[in-house]
Amino acid sequence: MPSAREVALDLFNAAIAAVEPAAAVRAHLTREGDHLRVGTWEHRLTGRVVVIGAGKASAPMAQAVEALLHDRISHGVVVVKYDHGCDLRPDSRIVLHEAAHPVPDAAGIAGAQRVEQALSGLRADDLVICCLSGGASALLPAPRNGITLADKQEVTRLLQASGADIHALNTVRKHLARLKGGRLALTAQPATVLTLAISDVIGDAFTSIGSGPTAADPSTDADAWAVLSRWIPSERIPPGVRAALSGNQAYTLKPGDPALARVHNVIVASNAQALAAAAARARALGLVPIVESELLSGEASAAAAAFVQRAGALLPGHCRIAGGETTVKLGPAPGRGGRNQEFALAAAKDLSKNLVVIAAGSDGSDGPTDAAGGVVDATSWQRMQRAGRDPQRDLSTHDAYHALAASGDLLIIGPTRTNVMDVAIAIRE
Repeated sequence: MPSAREVALDLFNAAIAAVEPAAAVRAHLTREGDHLRVGTWEHRLTGRVVVIGAGKASAPMAQAVEALLHDRISHGVVVVKYDHGCDLRPDSRIVLHEAAHPVPDAAGIAGAQRVEQALSGLRADDLVICCLSGGASALLPAPRNGITLADKQEVTRLLQASGADIHALNTVRKHLARLKGGRLALTAQPATVLTLAISDVIGDAFTSIGSGPTAADPSTDADAWAVLSRWIPSERIPPGVRAALSGNQAYTLKPGDPALARVHNVIVASNAQALAAAAARARALGLVPIVESELLSGEASAAAAAFVQRAGALLPGHCRIAGGETTVKLGPAPGRGGRNQEFALAAAKDLSKNLVVIAAGSDGSDGPTDAAGGVVDATSWQRMQRAGRDPQRDLSTHDAYHALAASGDLLIIGPTRTNVMDVAIAIRE
């Protein structure tokens, strides 16, 4: 019989397989001759098809679009995180451009410019298919006038270190870039735009996925400034950002904007879909799954403690499955890790006998590390100590990577090329 640890990994793998990007696109996008359909939406292919996109899952998404429409595609550019590409057709007209995530780099600026070029000179009968997934915000930086790449890099680092959640981060990002908050749709006018998105945000709000490049944004420059003021000391906000957000401009596109009239946004995969697949796999293995309705959020260590408390009531052969995205507020000299590794380390502190917890990023990465997260049990804390670590200190200094490495509990799986937030699973043997 497989161990609880092996079963936890099995359930996690089932969750990831259910949100494989190419399969998700194929499940929603169909073609009959010159007619393209997504659900009840239909478009007749009379003009050019341009494929653009950005995000950790955007390459396999583009691959699926290309398989369906290769004879009609005019050109395209998709910006992916380094080492997150895939094989396209030998005669592909889509260029995969690699850039940095989560802190943008010069390659991201160049990629965004290539996307803007791909959208220039379009006509009313053209169709733009946008492949969008988590990571797109960093991969399409395209700074607003008066803001530099260095400004965006500094703001990103400061917000991430502060513990701000993805909605707060994306509120700011939308007001510092040319292609977010509906402005990509503005650039694509007068063409029709179809956005296929894999959601990596709580609530699956299109205005937050990738900072909503083809969605209306109700926030203002003043709202973005309020976020910065809450999470970052005023003196550390770059002058260029301060100047750009000093007014209350309607920089992003608002609901009802004419530029959004020919935009159709569709979510093709989400965290809920991944959790449902994990639950189905658990039932197939003879387990009784409990899928939590409330998504994980807030400080990772606190969320882990609450999750372990709920898991403590599990009966043998039962499991709890949860998803979401927590945060970590870093101190002045943080160690190495990510929110899932911190979640796993915090969980290990209070785990009872015969209970196993896995916490991992669906994209296969967690923070600036090569790990996706961790898999811990009731012996993990002691094994860390026997290996010479002080896990309580590691938790307080956000050095979960080294603690989990010492106990052999790091989960390293490499890029999954999808991204639907995080998955946490607790199993009672």
